[in-house]
Amino acid sequence: MSDKSQPITASPGTKIRLADFDARHVEGKWKKKSAREQAQKNVAALADLAYRLYAEDRRALLLVLQGMDTAGKDGTIRHVMSGVNPQSCQVVSFKQPSAEELDHDFLWRIHKAVPRRGHIGIFNRSQYEDVLVVRVHKLVPEAEWKSRYERINEFEKLLAEGGLTILKCFLHISRQEQRQRLQARLDDPNKRWKFSHGDIQERKLWNDYQRAYEDALTKCNTEHAPWHIIPADRKWYRNLVISRLMRDRLQRMDPQYPPAAEGLENVVVE
Repeated sequence: MSDKSQPITASPGTKIRLADFDARHVEGKWKKKSAREQAQKNVAALADLAYRLYAEDRRALLLVLQGMDTAGKDGTIRHVMSGVNPQSCQVVSFKQPSAEELDHDFLWRIHKAVPRRGHIGIFNRSQYEDVLVVRVHKLVPEAEWKSRYERINEFEKLLAEGGLTILKCFLHISRQEQRQRLQARLDDPNKRWKFSHGDIQERKLWNDYQRAYEDALTKCNTEHAPWHIIPADRKWYRNLVISRLMRDRLQRMDPQYPPAAEGLENVVVE
């Protein structure tokens, strides 16, 4: 743990260099036990705020999770959203596009999955796959993926103007931590199903992905949808930071219960 402060956001226009961010950083004097206790308090507060958002039915919140393989996207969802009523929450994982999705523009499948009013949506991977995987694997021409940064910014601005609050989190892990997590999957028969030979091939492209992420974090860090770079080597700290971000964002939104129909105060159900 470092005594040096490490902000998780940068001003729009700032060049992001992931080497400047320590994936094991812990801001403040948090320890595993105290962080877990506070995260649980955040989760409890989230449950109430999410219920109010659902009742209000005017706005929505979208949590976007991006990160290298094993960065902890699934674990974040399990821990941070554990207290939220599934009725008001939806999780979408974006994998390889279907034939139908490939017949549309790259944002078509994303727009379809945006949470409806009153709901919290979580994207496990997102529109950013189309400037990450497609770039690293050269799936589309360079001119095409380069044009997508601005289209993503315009898309997110459109959503924000329509009442959607966007919270984008990049789960930043170190190469060494990824190696340990991949090996742990191989060593545990109950987790081996999560491992594929492709994980090794993707790991060989680590530096290419780091450069692609740096460009995405820099070019799509806007006032209406800023990026948050979350130190994710320590799972307990990752959960603390994201649960706090979610809680703070919903508190700022301050969803309100809608007014009840007039005359109900004297109604007695027999």
